[in-house]
Amino acid sequence: MALGDLSSSSSTSELHVLAVDDSIVDRKVIERLLRISACKVTTVESGTRALQYLGLDGDKGSSGLKDLKVNLIVTDYSMPGLTGYELLKKIKESSAFREIPVVIMSSENIQPRIEQCMTEGAEDFLLKPVKLADVKRLKELIMRVLRESFKTTSSSSSSSLLSLSLSSSSSNVVSSPEDNTPSSKRMKLESRVHD
Repeated sequence: MALGDLSSSSSTSELHVLAVDDSIVDRKVIERLLRISACKVTTVESGTRALQYLGLDGDKGSSGLKDLKVNLIVTDYSMPGLTGYELLKKIKESSAFREIPVVIMSSENIQPRIEQCMTEGAEDFLLKPVKLADVKRLKELIMRVLRESFKTTSSSSSSSLLSLSLSSSSSNVVSSPEDNTPSSKRMKLESRVHD
């Protein structure tokens, strides 16, 4: 399955996230937050580079690795060239990667955009700036998807590896309530203010 084989020789407790954003500052922020939360992170600067990394660009020389293990893709919505929405559509059209959860990020809280992404198959939509609480939600999302995939395989060794993954270290970083408000709550609060 495209979600990855937890029995691979790499660290079983490390979740691999592909982060896509044209802003180097935003890439560094999401990378740091994910690493604090014990995730392996690969960052790329565009939707086109993400497709190349995944081997979905149609180029015979691209990575296209059969053993590529990505548990989650987090992408900015607004990028030059291939947008996050277009990247989402291409991933969901791919038989190899359609099961990987895709989360869209944006600094703009535009309800039709959010609904369009969710309809197309996004697992979540995060409002920037991304906070540590958002990253914790992302890890929960990955765990839920992995649990669902293991239900279909019902392998006892996979279950024990999943337990290992679930007990991976998470940060005890404490920040002010305002800094730790997940973007989903910020979006709801902001949409009430604008109504």
